[in-house]
Amino acid sequence: ADTLALSSVEVDIAPIAVGQRVTVKWRGKPIFIDHRTAKEIAEARAVKLADLRDPALDKDRVKKQEWLIVIGICTHLGCIPKGQKPGAPRGAYGGWYCACHGSQYDTAGRIRKGPAPENLWLPEYKFVNDHTVKIG
Repeated sequence: ADTLALSSVEVDIAPIAVGQRVTVKWRGKPIFIDHRTAKEIAEARAVKLADLRDPALDKDRVKKQEWLIVIGICTHLGCIPKGQKPGAPRGAYGGWYCACHGSQYDTAGRIRKGPAPENLWLPEYKFVNDHTVKIG
């Protein structure tokens, strides 16, 4: 039963305001949940695939455009990028910034600058209802 309980986690997203980011734990990993603003969505959707090291459309990285859910581990060496807390550095692309080696991710969690070879990974998740997301 303990093993099954760790395989997924349900998160109440109702209290997460637009523009707010929260971190939850799933299988010992930080999961970044970002309630994106209209501006962040527009910026992510305006990026050309040719400009990306690890090409992925924003619409293919989200299930609902206002919610981005990624595993918060830099794909370079496994550090935890900054950008979750208000006022934390988010890099030139408004997403996350890994201070260890300078990787910068955009508002879709895609690598834009620095040594990280891949976008922030996506966990398996689904929306149970309008207020709950199940990760795992």
